[in-house]
Amino acid sequence: KLIKNYPVEQICPNGNVAVSFPHFGAAVHTIAHFLNVEWYYNSRLGKYDDLSMALSSLDDSGNTTFLNPIRSTTTTPTLLVFTSVAGITGVIITLSLILIITSSMEVIRRSYFEVFWFTHHLFIVFFAGLVIHGAGRIVRSQTTTNPPHNATFCKDRIDDWGKIQECPVPQFAGGFPQTWMWVIGPMILYVCERLLRFIRYMQTVKYRKIVIRPSKVLELQLVKNGFKMDVGQYVFLNCPAISQLEWHPFTMTSAPEEDFFSVHIRSVGDWTQKLISIVEQLPEGAEGPKMGVDGPFGTASEDVFDYEVAMLVGAGIGVTPFASILKSIWYKFKDSNPKLRTRKIYFYWLCRETHAFEWFADLLQLLEREMEERGMGSFLTYKLYLTGWDQSHANHVMVHADADTDVVTGLKQKTNYGRPNWDKEFEQVRKENPTSVVGTFLCGPAVLATVLSKKCVKYTDVDPRKTKFYFNKENF
Repeated sequence: KLIKNYPVEQICPNGNVAVSFPHFGAAVHTIAHFLNVEWYYNSRLGKYDDLSMALSSLDDSGNTTFLNPIRSTTTTPTLLVFTSVAGITGVIITLSLILIITSSMEVIRRSYFEVFWFTHHLFIVFFAGLVIHGAGRIVRSQTTTNPPHNATFCKDRIDDWGKIQECPVPQFAGGFPQTWMWVIGPMILYVCERLLRFIRYMQTVKYRKIVIRPSKVLELQLVKNGFKMDVGQYVFLNCPAISQLEWHPFTMTSAPEEDFFSVHIRSVGDWTQKLISIVEQLPEGAEGPKMGVDGPFGTASEDVFDYEVAMLVGAGIGVTPFASILKSIWYKFKDSNPKLRTRKIYFYWLCRETHAFEWFADLLQLLEREMEERGMGSFLTYKLYLTGWDQSHANHVMVHADADTDVVTGLKQKTNYGRPNWDKEFEQVRKENPTSVVGTFLCGPAVLATVLSKKCVKYTDVDPRKTKFYFNKENF
């Protein structure tokens, strides 16, 4: 990169100016600055050549026309970094970025969410420092003098600078800071979004019902004026009794047709454990703790009704968005909704323990009975998989193997043990729907997402007139 006429290599002969290359990003930018400061210092001491020393020693008019930011031999690189505007802000934004990145690791987010939450708000310090960073004007370019300075002619005539017409003393100026131009728009949008969230937070939320389900799952049925949702969406919840600042996302398990919205909260992490503990200590019939609700927000699952055929895969508490979908389907069948485009649903639920099935089994029993009464038993195919069990459970299942209903769920569809054979499942779906576009939806771990995305590719037919699988996922 050139500083207009005189290349920056004249005072940094071994390096380049601090430019942030996209593929190296902030790390390269920071390292380049440290190297340049060292080369600036060596140029000031005359360790390179006469031209770099002459450019570093130029007299300054009003502290604006210099080229080398190290103005004396007593100014060390460390002193420059910690006393200049560019240096101090650079250190601040670098430390902020390091803390934000390290606290965003999954192990921190899962086990120490508060650490992640609070350090992530260092982005305010980061952007403030970023805006001020350029005000130091440490990267400089040559300005036009009258008469113009001929760099090609004058670079070997240092002693004639300012003495002959062709070689006036070169002048330099720092570039005008422009970061604020790129930051101000997003910051205004962010402030507006925070104001909207605050308004939503101030709206009253009432409890309709509170239920402690098996496996330490808390069901909250809430009512809020003007609240409208779609299937598979989620909300952010805030409980001031636990923390004024923490907001956590939860997928809604209710249907849009209901006059309330519900969430199922599993005991995982400090916040959820404290919330369940507060609810367990409530007297009979007492109102729950004050709750702030922000949302709803969309996810991939809300597109399920855009497909004629849908494969829904939930793992553990990841079944929550599909609870909303299945409830909505039940209401649509009940009301004979003509807009229902979906004609076939395959539902798979994987759980490690039997208690996890209990809170959801009632809904499946209702759907099972409703479909049979309407002669549409083939509309919903569901398979439940228990991935963890002990010998006593296995013995109990063997004793009741001939029962009409499943010993675990009470459903007519028996529980499967182990994990699904996805090749067999996808092959069956493709065989039963030879000309359909199938939407595959997952709410579960990344490992399962990788498996299903590969199966969607594998079993999509190259013939556009035949079965195609499209993968959609929701992480939790």
